Amino acid sequence: MDVLIADTLEPDVLSWLAARHEIYSDPKLAMQISAFLRKLPAARAVIVPAQMSLDGATLRGSPQLRAIGRLTPTVDRIDLPVCSEMGIEIVRPSTASAQAEAEFAVGALLQMLRRVPVISPDGLLVGRELKNAKVGIIGNSPTAKPLAELLRAFGSQVVGYDPGMHATDPKWENLTIAPIGLQELMEQCDAVVVLLNYFSRYRGLLGERYLRNCKPDQVLVNLSSALILDEAALADALKSGRMAAAWLDSVEPGMMAAGSRLHHLDSLQVTPRVASSTLESHLRASWDVAKRLHAVLEEGAQTRGFNPLRAGAPAARPGGPAPA
Repeated sequence: MDVLIADTLEPDVLSWLAARHEIYSDPKLAMQISAFLRKLPAARAVIVPAQMSLDGATLRGSPQLRAIGRLTPTVDRIDLPVCSEMGIEIVRPSTASAQAEAEFAVGALLQMLRRVPVISPDGLLVGRELKNAKVGIIGNSPTAKPLAELLRAFGSQVVGYDPGMHATDPKWENLTIAPIGLQELMEQCDAVVVLLNYFSRYRGLLGERYLRNCKPDQVLVNLSSALILDEAALADALKSGRMAAAWLDSVEPGMMAAGSRLHHLDSLQVTPRVASSTLESHLRASWDVAKRLHAVLEEGAQTRGFNPLRAGAPAARPGGPAPA
């Protein structure tokens, strides 16, 4: 078997792959882990949803595996060091979900700014507008550029921080985002959107040092891994009222369980990874990942300088013809 598919792909994409490779497609395998693990060792490539984990033991038990595909840009729940050791590429869409995530973030900000009122100078509880708000973007993912464009259309001032980019990097100018330090961003911004690609070194990056000193009545949207946020520090910021509201598009197992610090907080909104879920982004991502997997299987991951986090090829236009 060439490609094992445990996620939902567009029918045209499945047909395109099936014409070039031996495939086995069953989205129910995402919930039938035992059946999935029985089939995985025979696969040269696999496409799995973001909620599925592929640990080192599972990967080492699949010696033929050369590529892991995901329709989302996240790489959490995959053992990246073992992938590098075994020459397994992580194939994910490059910009397929950027517009969908940008629109979701703006929608979340608008809802929180209106839904969680603050006290005006005359003592009334009122909502707020994005116009003239200062919005900080943490992380230079592909979503940053369309998000900044949407925010500027509302009249927001947009600043940004990425731990992997120096303030003098010309990419900031291309994004039309003003670079700023993380401390200043948290202290000055009315709203914050976290887009940072997660790596273990960023675990708890937004902890007490930054959250306890956030601007009063700040709202925060996190489209990254919830592990970037320190659970206790976030709970304290929300319970104290210093942070008006937060919206997490994914949480780790147990984070919202009874007895946890974040359980039953009215000012916290949680959604199950829906920021990138649009018809258009799913079509773009399906073609993106399918084309890249085909290239890996045809050329061989070892014929190039190996990069386990190789992004996808340029995405097809939604509703347009299949890539050649």
